[in-house]
Amino acid sequence: MSEKSYLGSHLREYGMIMALVAIVFFFTVIVRASIDVDFLSAQNITNLFLQNSYVIIMALGMLLVIVAGHIDLSVGSVVGFTGAVAAVLTVNQGWPVWAVIPACLVVGGLIGAAQGYWVAYWKIPSFIVTLAGMLVFRGSTLWLLNGQNIGPFPRSFQSLSTGFIPDIFGDADQALFGMERLNGTALLIVVVAACIVVFLGLRKRAQDASFGLTPEPAPVFWIRNAIVCGALIFVGYKLAIFRGLPNVVMVLAVLTVIYAFFTEQTTSGRRIYALGGNEKAAKLSGIKTERLVFFCFVNMGVLAALAGMIVAARLNSSTPKAGGGFELDVIAAVFIGGASMTGGSGKIIGVVVGALIMGVMNNGMSILGIGIDYQQVIKGLVLLAAVIFDVYNKNK
Repeated sequence: MSEKSYLGSHLREYGMIMALVAIVFFFTVIVRASIDVDFLSAQNITNLFLQNSYVIIMALGMLLVIVAGHIDLSVGSVVGFTGAVAAVLTVNQGWPVWAVIPACLVVGGLIGAAQGYWVAYWKIPSFIVTLAGMLVFRGSTLWLLNGQNIGPFPRSFQSLSTGFIPDIFGDADQALFGMERLNGTALLIVVVAACIVVFLGLRKRAQDASFGLTPEPAPVFWIRNAIVCGALIFVGYKLAIFRGLPNVVMVLAVLTVIYAFFTEQTTSGRRIYALGGNEKAAKLSGIKTERLVFFCFVNMGVLAALAGMIVAARLNSSTPKAGGGFELDVIAAVFIGGASMTGGSGKIIGVVVGALIMGVMNNGMSILGIGIDYQQVIKGLVLLAAVIFDVYNKNK
């Protein structure tokens, strides 16, 4: 297969990567020209990850829900509710952080199970169930907090969002490179990650060839990996000269690897795609579709709880309005990242790219001082364009 025909058949996948690169380049130039600020400064890159970590975390779970042919509108309210639970347990009850974190994850799982039960076993549309959940848990958050903020959290809890991976090399690497400050651990981790990306890509090409499948053309493969690895090392270097890798970035990296492996390499993951592609056919082939739908909602609840704790840790308090509108950003990130409205298709890496596109746009427009009204309009148009592109490709 020629490079041109291969790119044509994978237009959405490669288009998102190029769109992210183009958007970053656009804001880098515009921000520098408008207010003489470095958009790719170490501090801004760190803020970009800290401000948008919750979107990526929940988008990983939302992808499974959407691939299975459903939707979850309650995630923003679950974020607020689990953040409130964390505040009550930590600040009011004095629970240690090591007990609060698993307790909140269990609460999120139970919320997902309660909603997944009605969707999976009673066949109530997920739109209705999760819309009800959005209202129920928004009200529950107001009741639990009594309409007031609760905080501050102890530093150990705040480190969920604002902490950084310590540098195991100490000051030795700074003397070696002759720089004022350089986190060698951060740089080492991203270099190793870039090597792993190339290794896994080469292994997949070898597997495709052994199975008689047409592998990705070599020029496309090396250009794509050069862009990805170059971006990883650049971001790692920028973080290394600032404060190093944030804890939340490591959490995102681990979750991304786990979910990419689950969706692409496990039987259960592939069955979720089969369920979203054709539920009746999947059930007739022996797949327990109800159990898979139930699992998707439980998983979504757990990730929403994790995001809720990260948001609360970043704000250093739990507020009644926390999580408002989060579900819209999460769903938009999934669709922009290439997931289909009808279910059955979408990739974890695409979702991460989609979430980064949303995050870069939010960050860039905020730096430029664009009002929230215009920001909402622009994001809505981007989402509409992504869906139209998806429909166009299917019709074509």
